[in-house]
Amino acid sequence: MDCGDAGHILLSRHVAEDLEQYPRWRAYLHDLGECEVKHGVRIGLANLYDSEVGNAQLPKKLQAVEKHRTHVRWAAVAIGLLVVAALAAALLSFLRKGPARSLATAVEKSIAVLPFENLSSDKENAYFTDGVQDEILTDLAKIADLKVISRTSVMQYKSGLARNLRKIGEELGVAHVVEGSVQRAANKIRVIAQLIDARNDAHLWAQTYDRDLADVFAIQNEIAKAIADQLQAKLSPNEKKATEQPPTTDLAAFDLYSRAKSLLLMASFSAPGDPDLRKAIELLDEAVKRDPSFFDAYCQLAFAHESLYATGGSDHTPARLALAEAALQAATRLRPDAAETHLARAQYLYYGLREYAGALAQLEIARRALPNDPRLFELTGYILRRRGQQEEGLRNLERAAELDPRNFDILQQVAISYQLLGRYAEGIAALDRALAIVPDNVETRTQRELFYLCWKADTRPLRQTIDAILAQGPGAIATAADVWFFCALAERDPAAAERALVALGDNPWWGDGGIYLNRSFGEGLLARMTKDEARARTAFEAARAQQEKIVQAQPNYGPTLCVLGLIDAALGRKDLALDEGRRAIALTPLEKDVLYGSCVLQYFAITAAWAGDKELALQQLEAGLRAPAASLMLSYGALKLFPVWDPLRGDPRFEKIVASLAPKDAASISR
Repeated sequence: MDCGDAGHILLSRHVAEDLEQYPRWRAYLHDLGECEVKHGVRIGLANLYDSEVGNAQLPKKLQAVEKHRTHVRWAAVAIGLLVVAALAAALLSFLRKGPARSLATAVEKSIAVLPFENLSSDKENAYFTDGVQDEILTDLAKIADLKVISRTSVMQYKSGLARNLRKIGEELGVAHVVEGSVQRAANKIRVIAQLIDARNDAHLWAQTYDRDLADVFAIQNEIAKAIADQLQAKLSPNEKKATEQPPTTDLAAFDLYSRAKSLLLMASFSAPGDPDLRKAIELLDEAVKRDPSFFDAYCQLAFAHESLYATGGSDHTPARLALAEAALQAATRLRPDAAETHLARAQYLYYGLREYAGALAQLEIARRALPNDPRLFELTGYILRRRGQQEEGLRNLERAAELDPRNFDILQQVAISYQLLGRYAEGIAALDRALAIVPDNVETRTQRELFYLCWKADTRPLRQTIDAILAQGPGAIATAADVWFFCALAERDPAAAERALVALGDNPWWGDGGIYLNRSFGEGLLARMTKDEARARTAFEAARAQQEKIVQAQPNYGPTLCVLGLIDAALGRKDLALDEGRRAIALTPLEKDVLYGSCVLQYFAITAAWAGDKELALQQLEAGLRAPAASLMLSYGALKLFPVWDPLRGDPRFEKIVASLAPKDAASISR
């Protein structure tokens, strides 16, 4: 193209917008702004590039345009754009056939380290085996010249089973895989590793290591170095030094650490994940007690405490945050300049303090030495999303998904990003990608149909999915009982709602952007729907007693105070409820936290409605709908069907708002 330099792939904005429909291409598209050409016509341009394709530099001729020192020739631009448009149209035609990966286009220096097989007679050594595999993967991931798939994605390919390596290569988008086994007996260890070309099953390298158990970390380093040599990967001096540093010299501490790391991974995929997090913290505490210089264990310990503090607000207390800070300080003392330290500090600044600029600065430093770590892009996505930069946040989450393509948790977060933008069709498409990985995952199946309900105000697909899950057995619905309860209330089906409450156990019945409503609250809502005021009051009193304890422990946390306001409104304590709602909004300003700030603002509309202040409720509802992040409870489906909005039903202004949110197109998503 005449206005681009060598390697540039320039697209018209129209073509770029077409490409943006496909998540895998969003991260490649970079807006160049508008360029004035012949007769004053302005053309929007986008540059398509990443680290492996295209040219990231601003074209010289566009630099000249910006400086007003030269003019872009219209004919060259027009011809170039037509050519690129034709190519892009062909590309779009290909993409519509599906997102399948091709091994023929896999990056040559790309690799996945699959789970190793535990050949020890003691099956308890399985965690140790996982730790060996994970350390090899971690060493390779530090090499910028390689593309290395994250552990979260490879752990799904269990050892001991027949593997179709070509299929695995296609699913992960890599040209090479590593397989191996670990056998541990007394103070001896045997590790076998082999490198295989996934495109043709050719065995490129294999080695057996019979050593003393104490040499296990040296073995891991030798394997990583041998694989890097086979792939002709270039290591910088800093990368070489990083891969040679053993995690610990205490094997018992390493075993505890490996168990904890597996639990932390499981916590991200389970609902609720608190028990896994708390057990992981116990194990990591033991590991650092055995080896006070265990740097990696302190990093994981800080993250586990931050997760309890921030995720779900289950322990949003100063004491929990102090534990996270103590672990971070210990890691910093050991290796102040390590990339992992900068990542850990970024996590603390985000999850603990909501200091976004500082967290992004730390991530930028960490990125230099952790080129294959999806956590960097994932956390960047979360930060930008919470700052209100939703589209840029989405691009970073999609980049994380490229490095961790089988991590359905990241895909669920992509779906949530679309939901926050009110783009339910794209959110459903992201959940379909997750279901391609875990087709039987109950939470993802029900979340997909919940999105459809919120979008279309149609409960039938969700109810059919729930019925299919219930047919598998009484315990099958446990992790999605909250969505079952929501569906039952939306359908005004008290019998189903009672069954869902039983399935909930002691878990919350609803979670939405920091707002978590406990089981007693749900029982009160059900009782009020069925006009059983005595039961409703008893349930709401119980809910208040539980929530008041949480607020006392977290007095400056807006979402928990917002929930207390909702409960007081349900109990008829109007002035107290409205005061609590307003204080919750003041504690959660939008400029500090777009996600939770929007949600607290939006749920105050329900508080006002329940408190009997219809004018305030309608004002807050309109303000909530203008908030930068959409809420499920303010979706078309929830406003039209859910009982919390019953105090406003029949008011022409409310009905007009609901009607304005109805989907405008007749298009539907395949179910």
